[in-house]
Amino acid sequence: MSDIKLFRYANEGATELAGKSVAIEKTLQKLIESQMDTFLGVRFLATEYSTGNKHRGRIDSLGLDENGCPVIVEYKRHSNENVINQGLFYLDWLLDHKADFRLLVMDTLGKDEAGKIEWGGTRLLCIAADFTRYDEHAVAQINRNIELIRYKLFGDDLLLLELVNGASAASTQSTGEVEDVPVSEKPAKTPAASTLAMKTHADQVATASPELLALYEQTRSFILAQGDDIIEKPLKLYVAFRRLKNFVCMSLISKVDPHVFLTLKLDPATVQLEEGFSRDVSKIGHWGTGDLELTLRAPGDFERARVLIERAYTEN
Repeated sequence: MSDIKLFRYANEGATELAGKSVAIEKTLQKLIESQMDTFLGVRFLATEYSTGNKHRGRIDSLGLDENGCPVIVEYKRHSNENVINQGLFYLDWLLDHKADFRLLVMDTLGKDEAGKIEWGGTRLLCIAADFTRYDEHAVAQINRNIELIRYKLFGDDLLLLELVNGASAASTQSTGEVEDVPVSEKPAKTPAASTLAMKTHADQVATASPELLALYEQTRSFILAQGDDIIEKPLKLYVAFRRLKNFVCMSLISKVDPHVFLTLKLDPATVQLEEGFSRDVSKIGHWGTGDLELTLRAPGDFERARVLIERAYTEN
Protein backbone atom coordinates (compact mmCIF):
# COMPACT_ATOMS: atom_id res chain seq x y z
CA MET A 1 0.00 0.00 0.00
CA SER A 2 1.26 3.48 -0.83
CA ASP A 3 2.06 5.90 1.96
CA ILE A 4 3.40 8.85 -0.03
CA LYS A 5 2.64 12.23 1.52
CA LEU A 6 2.93 15.67 -0.06
CA PHE A 7 3.41 18.88 1.92
CA ARG A 8 3.29 22.57 1.09
CA TYR A 9 5.80 24.38 3.27
CA ALA A 10 6.73 28.00 4.02
CA ASN A 11 8.52 29.92 6.76
CA GLU A 12 5.51 29.79 9.03
CA GLY A 13 5.09 26.02 8.82
CA ALA A 14 3.94 23.10 6.68
CA THR A 15 0.56 21.83 5.55
CA GLU A 16 -0.14 18.33 4.29
CA LEU A 17 -1.99 18.13 0.97
CA ALA A 18 -4.68 15.49 0.99
CA GLY A 19 -4.35 12.95 -1.79
CA LYS A 20 -7.37 11.53 -3.58
CA SER A 21 -8.38 9.26 -6.43
CA VAL A 22 -10.74 10.17 -9.25
CA ALA A 23 -14.45 9.77 -8.75
CA ILE A 24 -14.93 8.49 -12.30
CA GLU A 25 -12.40 6.26 -14.10
CA LYS A 26 -12.93 8.15 -17.36
CA THR A 27 -11.61 11.33 -15.71
CA LEU A 28 -8.24 9.66 -15.09
CA GLN A 29 -8.17 8.26 -18.62
CA LYS A 30 -8.81 11.66 -20.22
CA LEU A 31 -6.15 13.29 -18.05
CA ILE A 32 -3.45 10.73 -18.95
CA GLU A 33 -4.36 10.69 -22.64
CA SER A 34 -4.19 14.50 -22.86
CA GLN A 35 -0.51 14.52 -21.81
CA MET A 36 0.56 10.92 -22.38
CA ASP A 37 3.94 11.78 -23.91
CA THR A 38 4.83 14.02 -20.96
CA PHE A 39 3.55 11.65 -18.27
CA LEU A 40 4.67 8.29 -19.69
CA GLY A 41 6.90 8.91 -22.72
CA VAL A 42 4.19 7.35 -24.90
CA ARG A 43 2.72 8.86 -28.06
CA PHE A 44 -1.08 8.61 -27.90
CA LEU A 45 -2.75 6.66 -30.70
CA ALA A 46 -6.33 5.76 -29.77
CA THR A 47 -8.87 5.69 -26.95
CA GLU A 48 -11.47 2.97 -26.30
CA TYR A 49 -10.04 0.91 -29.16
CA SER A 50 -12.40 -1.88 -30.16
CA THR A 51 -11.08 -5.45 -30.42
CA GLY A 52 -13.93 -6.41 -32.75
CA ASN A 53 -17.15 -8.38 -32.52
CA LYS A 54 -15.46 -11.70 -31.73
CA HIS A 55 -13.41 -10.52 -28.73
CA ARG A 56 -15.94 -7.83 -27.70
CA GLY A 57 -13.50 -5.68 -25.78
CA ARG A 58 -12.31 -2.08 -25.66
CA ILE A 59 -8.69 -1.16 -24.88
CA ASP A 60 -8.68 1.97 -22.73
CA SER A 61 -5.67 3.62 -24.43
CA LEU A 62 -3.21 2.60 -27.13
CA GLY A 63 0.14 4.25 -27.75
CA LEU A 64 3.69 3.87 -29.05
CA ASP A 65 6.58 4.49 -26.67
CA GLU A 66 9.87 6.29 -27.29
CA ASN A 67 11.52 2.99 -28.28
CA GLY A 68 8.89 2.22 -30.90
CA CYS A 69 7.16 -0.39 -28.69
CA PRO A 70 3.35 -0.79 -28.66
CA VAL A 71 1.77 0.20 -25.33
CA ILE A 72 -1.60 -0.73 -23.84
CA VAL A 73 -2.79 1.41 -20.93
CA GLU A 74 -5.59 0.22 -18.63
CA TYR A 75 -7.02 2.34 -15.80
CA LYS A 76 -8.83 1.39 -12.59
CA ARG A 77 -10.08 3.55 -9.74
CA HIS A 78 -9.69 0.93 -7.03
CA SER A 79 -7.14 -1.76 -6.15
CA ASN A 80 -9.77 -4.52 -6.05
CA GLU A 81 -10.57 -4.34 -9.77
CA ASN A 82 -8.94 -7.02 -11.92
CA VAL A 83 -7.02 -4.72 -14.24
CA ILE A 84 -4.07 -7.11 -14.73
CA ASN A 85 -6.08 -10.04 -16.16
CA GLN A 86 -8.03 -7.71 -18.41
CA GLY A 87 -4.80 -6.11 -19.62
CA LEU A 88 -3.24 -9.52 -20.33
CA PHE A 89 -6.23 -10.40 -22.50
CA TYR A 90 -5.69 -7.24 -24.55
CA LEU A 91 -1.93 -7.82 -24.69
CA ASP A 92 -2.43 -11.23 -26.28
CA TRP A 93 -5.03 -9.80 -28.64
CA LEU A 94 -2.65 -7.06 -29.80
CA LEU A 95 0.20 -9.49 -30.53
CA ASP A 96 -2.25 -11.56 -32.59
CA HIS A 97 -3.44 -8.49 -34.53
CA LYS A 98 -0.20 -6.76 -35.48
CA ALA A 99 -1.54 -5.67 -38.87
CA ASP A 100 -4.40 -3.75 -37.22
CA PHE A 101 -1.98 -1.94 -34.90
CA ARG A 102 0.47 -1.20 -37.72
CA LEU A 103 -2.38 0.36 -39.73
CA LEU A 104 -3.36 2.48 -36.72
CA VAL A 105 0.22 3.75 -36.37
CA MET A 106 0.40 4.44 -40.10
CA ASP A 107 -2.84 6.46 -40.02
CA THR A 108 -1.82 8.39 -36.89
CA LEU A 109 1.97 8.83 -37.05
CA GLY A 110 2.82 7.97 -40.64
CA LYS A 111 4.34 5.16 -42.69
CA ASP A 112 7.88 5.62 -41.36
CA GLU A 113 6.82 5.08 -37.74
CA ALA A 114 4.70 2.07 -38.73
CA GLY A 115 7.81 0.50 -40.25
CA LYS A 116 9.82 0.84 -37.03
CA ILE A 117 7.52 -0.91 -34.54
CA GLU A 118 9.50 -2.92 -31.95
CA TRP A 119 7.12 -5.81 -31.18
CA GLY A 120 9.51 -7.51 -28.76
CA GLY A 121 9.00 -4.69 -26.24
CA THR A 122 5.18 -4.56 -26.30
CA ARG A 123 4.06 -3.25 -22.89
CA LEU A 124 1.02 -3.22 -20.62
CA LEU A 125 0.71 -0.29 -18.21
CA CYS A 126 -1.84 -0.68 -15.42
CA ILE A 127 -2.67 2.62 -13.68
CA ALA A 128 -4.68 2.49 -10.46
CA ALA A 129 -5.06 4.28 -7.14
CA ASP A 130 -3.30 1.35 -5.47
CA PHE A 131 -2.28 -2.27 -5.89
CA THR A 132 -2.25 -5.17 -3.47
CA ARG A 133 0.82 -7.23 -2.64
CA TYR A 134 -0.85 -10.06 -4.55
CA ASP A 135 -0.89 -7.90 -7.69
CA GLU A 136 2.82 -7.22 -7.34
CA HIS A 137 3.56 -10.90 -6.74
CA ALA A 138 1.46 -11.97 -9.73
CA VAL A 139 3.25 -9.57 -12.08
CA ALA A 140 6.64 -10.79 -10.81
CA GLN A 141 5.68 -14.36 -11.76
CA ILE A 142 4.40 -13.51 -15.25
CA ASN A 143 7.07 -13.26 -17.93
CA ARG A 144 5.45 -10.26 -19.61
CA ASN A 145 6.20 -6.56 -19.88
CA ILE A 146 3.69 -5.37 -17.27
CA GLU A 147 4.18 -2.18 -15.28
CA LEU A 148 2.03 -1.20 -12.32
CA ILE A 149 1.72 2.56 -11.86
CA ARG A 150 0.10 4.05 -8.79
CA TYR A 151 -1.49 7.48 -9.09
CA LYS A 152 -2.74 10.10 -6.66
CA LEU A 153 -4.25 13.55 -7.19
CA PHE A 154 -3.38 16.49 -4.96
CA GLY A 155 -5.51 19.61 -5.18
CA ASP A 156 -6.71 20.63 -8.61
CA ASP A 157 -3.45 20.56 -10.55
CA LEU A 158 -1.02 18.01 -9.09
CA LEU A 159 -0.72 14.41 -10.28
CA LEU A 160 1.61 11.86 -8.71
CA LEU A 161 2.66 8.79 -10.73
CA GLU A 162 4.67 6.10 -8.93
CA LEU A 163 6.18 3.05 -10.64
CA VAL A 164 5.37 0.14 -8.33
CA ASN A 165 7.39 -2.62 -10.00
CA GLY A 166 10.62 -2.60 -11.96
CA ALA A 167 10.51 -5.93 -13.81
CA SER A 168 10.68 -6.47 -17.55
CA ALA A 169 10.25 -9.67 -19.51
CA ALA A 170 12.78 -10.99 -21.98
CA SER A 171 12.07 -9.97 -25.55
CA THR A 172 9.13 -11.83 -27.05
CA GLN A 173 10.79 -11.65 -30.43
CA SER A 174 14.14 -13.15 -31.36
CA THR A 175 15.63 -12.43 -34.73
CA GLY A 176 19.00 -11.83 -36.25
CA GLU A 177 17.60 -9.31 -38.72
CA VAL A 178 16.84 -5.67 -38.16
CA GLU A 179 13.44 -5.17 -39.78
CA ASP A 180 12.05 -2.44 -37.53
CA VAL A 181 14.68 0.06 -36.45
CA PRO A 182 13.49 2.01 -33.36
CA VAL A 183 15.38 5.27 -33.71
CA SER A 184 14.78 8.88 -32.80
CA GLU A 185 15.59 9.64 -36.41
CA LYS A 186 17.10 7.58 -39.19
CA PRO A 187 20.91 7.35 -38.86
CA ALA A 188 22.90 9.50 -41.27
CA LYS A 189 23.63 7.80 -44.56
CA THR A 190 27.36 7.32 -44.08
CA PRO A 191 29.32 4.14 -44.88
CA ALA A 192 29.93 3.51 -41.18
CA ALA A 193 26.29 3.97 -40.20
CA SER A 194 25.15 1.80 -43.11
CA THR A 195 27.44 -1.03 -42.02
CA LEU A 196 26.46 -0.78 -38.36
CA ALA A 197 22.77 -0.84 -39.22
CA MET A 198 23.18 -4.41 -40.41
CA LYS A 199 24.13 -5.59 -36.90
CA THR A 200 21.87 -5.99 -33.90
CA HIS A 201 22.92 -5.14 -30.38
CA ALA A 202 23.29 -8.87 -29.68
CA ASP A 203 25.63 -9.18 -32.69
CA GLN A 204 27.81 -6.37 -31.37
CA VAL A 205 28.02 -7.97 -27.92
CA ALA A 206 28.87 -11.37 -29.41
CA THR A 207 31.83 -9.98 -31.36
CA ALA A 208 33.16 -7.55 -28.73
CA SER A 209 36.59 -7.96 -27.14
CA PRO A 210 36.86 -8.94 -23.45
CA GLU A 211 38.07 -5.41 -22.63
CA LEU A 212 35.09 -3.77 -24.34
CA LEU A 213 32.66 -6.19 -22.70
CA ALA A 214 34.15 -5.40 -19.30
CA LEU A 215 33.63 -1.67 -19.90
CA TYR A 216 30.09 -2.32 -21.09
CA GLU A 217 29.20 -4.42 -18.04
CA GLN A 218 30.79 -1.91 -15.67
CA THR A 219 28.65 0.85 -17.17
CA ARG A 220 25.51 -1.30 -17.17
CA SER A 221 25.98 -2.24 -13.49
CA PHE A 222 26.45 1.39 -12.52
CA ILE A 223 23.25 2.40 -14.33
CA LEU A 224 21.21 -0.33 -12.61
CA ALA A 225 22.69 0.59 -9.23
CA GLN A 226 21.07 4.02 -9.38
CA GLY A 227 17.76 2.66 -8.04
CA ASP A 228 15.49 -0.35 -7.74
CA ASP A 229 12.83 1.30 -9.92
CA ILE A 230 14.89 0.90 -13.10
CA ILE A 231 13.58 -1.27 -15.92
CA GLU A 232 16.19 -2.59 -18.34
CA LYS A 233 14.84 -3.39 -21.80
CA PRO A 234 17.10 -4.94 -24.48
CA LEU A 235 15.97 -3.90 -27.96
CA LYS A 236 17.32 -4.68 -31.42
CA LEU A 237 19.92 -1.94 -31.63
CA TYR A 238 20.39 -0.84 -28.03
CA VAL A 239 19.35 -1.36 -24.42
CA ALA A 240 16.95 1.16 -22.89
CA PHE A 241 16.99 1.93 -19.16
CA ARG A 242 13.85 3.62 -17.90
CA ARG A 243 11.84 4.53 -14.87
CA LEU A 244 8.49 5.73 -16.15
CA LYS A 245 10.41 6.97 -19.21
CA ASN A 246 13.87 6.34 -20.68
CA PHE A 247 16.72 8.16 -19.00
CA VAL A 248 19.62 6.47 -20.81
CA CYS A 249 20.14 4.13 -23.78
CA MET A 250 23.31 2.11 -24.29
CA SER A 251 24.97 -0.01 -26.95
CA LEU A 252 28.46 -0.76 -28.23
CA ILE A 253 30.42 -0.90 -31.45
CA SER A 254 32.68 -3.95 -31.54
CA LYS A 255 34.66 -3.29 -34.74
CA VAL A 256 36.33 -0.21 -36.27
CA ASP A 257 36.97 2.09 -33.30
CA PRO A 258 35.44 -0.18 -30.61
CA HIS A 259 33.53 1.77 -27.95
CA VAL A 260 30.48 1.85 -25.70
CA PHE A 261 28.10 4.68 -26.45
CA LEU A 262 25.30 6.17 -24.36
CA THR A 263 22.52 8.60 -25.15
CA LEU A 264 21.30 10.41 -22.04
CA LYS A 265 18.14 12.42 -21.37
CA LEU A 266 20.06 15.57 -20.50
CA ASP A 267 20.12 19.01 -22.06
CA PRO A 268 23.52 19.25 -23.80
CA ALA A 269 23.54 22.98 -23.02
CA THR A 270 23.95 22.11 -19.32
CA VAL A 271 27.06 19.98 -19.98
CA GLN A 272 30.63 21.02 -20.77
CA LEU A 273 31.08 19.09 -24.02
CA GLU A 274 34.44 17.39 -24.61
CA GLU A 275 35.58 16.43 -28.10
CA GLY A 276 35.74 12.68 -28.56
CA PHE A 277 33.75 12.03 -25.36
CA SER A 278 30.48 13.99 -25.37
CA ARG A 279 28.44 15.70 -28.06
CA ASP A 280 25.04 17.24 -28.74
CA VAL A 281 22.97 14.92 -30.97
CA SER A 282 19.67 16.78 -30.66
CA LYS A 283 19.76 17.61 -34.36
CA ILE A 284 21.63 14.51 -35.53
CA GLY A 285 20.04 11.19 -36.48
CA HIS A 286 20.89 8.60 -33.81
CA TRP A 287 19.71 5.39 -32.22
CA GLY A 288 18.00 5.49 -28.86
CA THR A 289 16.53 8.48 -27.06
CA GLY A 290 18.21 11.46 -25.45
CA ASP A 291 20.12 14.47 -26.77
CA LEU A 292 23.51 13.92 -25.12
CA GLU A 293 25.78 11.20 -26.53
CA LEU A 294 28.78 9.84 -24.61
CA THR A 295 31.54 7.70 -26.13
CA LEU A 296 33.43 5.39 -23.74
CA ARG A 297 36.65 3.79 -24.97
CA ALA A 298 38.54 3.25 -21.71
CA PRO A 299 37.87 2.98 -17.94
CA GLY A 300 38.78 6.66 -17.56
CA ASP A 301 35.84 7.58 -19.82
CA PHE A 302 33.52 5.62 -17.53
CA GLU A 303 34.70 7.67 -14.55
CA ARG A 304 33.84 10.86 -16.43
CA ALA A 305 30.44 9.46 -17.41
CA ARG A 306 29.37 8.54 -13.87
CA VAL A 307 28.21 11.99 -12.79
CA LEU A 308 26.24 12.44 -16.02
CA ILE A 309 24.52 9.07 -15.62
CA GLU A 310 23.56 10.02 -12.07
CA ARG A 311 22.16 13.31 -13.32
CA ALA A 312 20.12 11.61 -16.05
CA TYR A 313 18.59 9.29 -13.44
CA THR A 314 17.74 11.97 -10.87
CA GLU A 315 16.50 14.56 -13.38
CA ASN A 316 14.12 12.13 -15.14
